[in-house]
Order: sequence, then C-alpha cells, then structure tokens
Amino acid sequence: MDEKTNVMRILDQKKVKYIPHTYETQIAASGTEAADIIGVERQRVFKTLVTVGKTANHYVFVIPVENELDLKKAAKAVGEKSVEMIKSKDLLPLTGYVHGGCSPIGMKKFFKTTFHAAAKDFDSIVFSAGKIGCHIQLDINDLAKVIRFGFADLVKTGE
Repeated sequence: MDEKTNVMRILDQKKVKYIPHTYETQIAASGTEAADIIGVERQRVFKTLVTVGKTANHYVFVIPVENELDLKKAAKAVGEKSVEMIKSKDLLPLTGYVHGGCSPIGMKKFFKTTFHAAAKDFDSIVFSAGKIGCHIQLDINDLAKVIRFGFADLVKTGE
C-alpha cells in the first residue's frame, strides 16, 4: 500500500503491529464482500457503527459484519435507555469518516466504544482502516494500547 491512513499512522506511532488489507473500489463493499475480497473468514471481520443515545451522547459499537446491532443490547451495554443509529449525513462531520470507511481508531473525538464479545474469540480481528477499500488486521489485546473499549453481547440472535 502506497498511502497510509490516519488509523495506520496512529498504530505506527503506538508501535502496534497490524496487517493492512486493501482492495480497489470506488464504493463501499458490504463487510461480507470485503471479507471475501481480502480472503479473511467473515466471522473475523467487524464493522464500526455509530449511535446516539437518549442522553444525546454518542457511542461506537464494533460488531461482526454478518450480524445486526441489537439496539436494546447496545443501550444496556452503555447504560442508556435507548440508542439509535446516527444519520448517514452526520457521520463525516461527527467522526471524520465516511460510511463504509468508519474505524473505531482516530475519530475526531473519542466516543465510548464497545466490541461484540466474539472479538475475544480470535487471535486477530479485521476492521476498517478509515478509508473505503482499506482494512487492518490486529490483535484485540494490542488495540487496548490505542483506544479504551469494553465487550458486550451486542448482536441480534436467531439470524
């Protein structure tokens, strides 16, 4: 990869090892398509979702690409009455990222971040490196050197 993303620069600065995965695209592929393109099993690839709570606080949830966020479980995980997805048009001004290229690392401001508990099941996970067509793979334990986060059951079941 010729050009590093802000996420990669942050990881380099913190001396966190990662594997970059890139592919050519002009539009965001779905998470499952991205997993197939880069040759990583789908369960290991996570997507970053940004929500707003009843209190107007924002929260970041990182869940497997094949799953859907359970808003009730998400709200409970962060101690809110309810949370809802932010509008797509609000993503860039709030986080600095576009839809399909949102990463839990390097947002304009840090928001409380929660990973689905399944992230602990892998020696490494994959998520967006802050740009469409660019992902990083790293050890979830190494990620703790860069951002604060927790774990919770966040996905809808019975899918």
